[in-house]
Amino acid sequence: MIDITLENFETDLLAGSAQQPILLDIWAPWCGPCKALGPVLEKLEVDYAGRFQLAKLNADEQQEIAGQLSEMFGVRSIPFCVIFVGGQPVDGFVGALPEAQIREFLDKHVPSEGAIASEAETVQAEQLVAEGDTASALDLLEDALARDPGNDEARYDLIKLLLAQGNPVAAASVFEPIASRATGLLAEPRVTAFGRYITAAQAAPDLRPAAVLAEALVANKRDFAARFERAQQHFAVGLFTQAMDELLEIIMRDKTWSEELARKTYVAILEVMTKPIPKASAKPAAAAADTKGKLEIAGKHEVASADPVIDQYRRKLSMALF
Repeated sequence: MIDITLENFETDLLAGSAQQPILLDIWAPWCGPCKALGPVLEKLEVDYAGRFQLAKLNADEQQEIAGQLSEMFGVRSIPFCVIFVGGQPVDGFVGALPEAQIREFLDKHVPSEGAIASEAETVQAEQLVAEGDTASALDLLEDALARDPGNDEARYDLIKLLLAQGNPVAAASVFEPIASRATGLLAEPRVTAFGRYITAAQAAPDLRPAAVLAEALVANKRDFAARFERAQQHFAVGLFTQAMDELLEIIMRDKTWSEELARKTYVAILEVMTKPIPKASAKPAAAAADTKGKLEIAGKHEVASADPVIDQYRRKLSMALF
């Protein structure tokens, strides 16, 4: 449990909630219901074993923070609890609710035990891949998905390993539960990208041999079908920059070829290469106020710089398109 003030509001609450959900209990010493609620919240923090952190804010001493949160949620009484997730206040409740109702509230926002274990296994699997132990990594990722089918990064990492092993059938099976998210007006770019990755791997065995494609391109540099096949071959085996180099040749000569297939595939490769944004870490400087002295409730967190190779190929695409 932590006490929140203006001095640690950003580092401990906003940035801290990027690491795990934080339930902020706004209370006051004179408030009877607050005294009843406090021990219940402290018990729940122990029961949930690190799945959320409890924070306390004295409304009398920290009127600026309490006032802005009350205004944000349209609340005029205490105890008032707000849960912060990913650096933002996302939900709240008022009054000394029974423990069962508070558990229902928490379970809407706090990761399950399975989800936490799944995330830990995903991180461990990534370390094993870096060490070259792909067999153990595969086992961990399969278990991570079994624990939490909503762990997309475990799913993507597992697809990558299966494709690297030349097993597009298994990769397609792992992808199938999220395949619908790659279509329609609200298609998700990352899901779409992995769908194209699997398609390339599935198509690779039926493509013309590399020597035949090379001869075709020597005879005609504008043989875009041959160049796209070569790009697909590279994409399928994880030679991402080589695949994008081939696709750039098409884009520079004919941006609209085959309904912009080259551009769409290029963008998909960049997405496959891109690591998800890491959870934000706390800033060293405390949050106070903006130039007008008004507290900023929304968190401002640092984002890790992108891979220089990805940056380079994004620039190449931009130059080819414009």
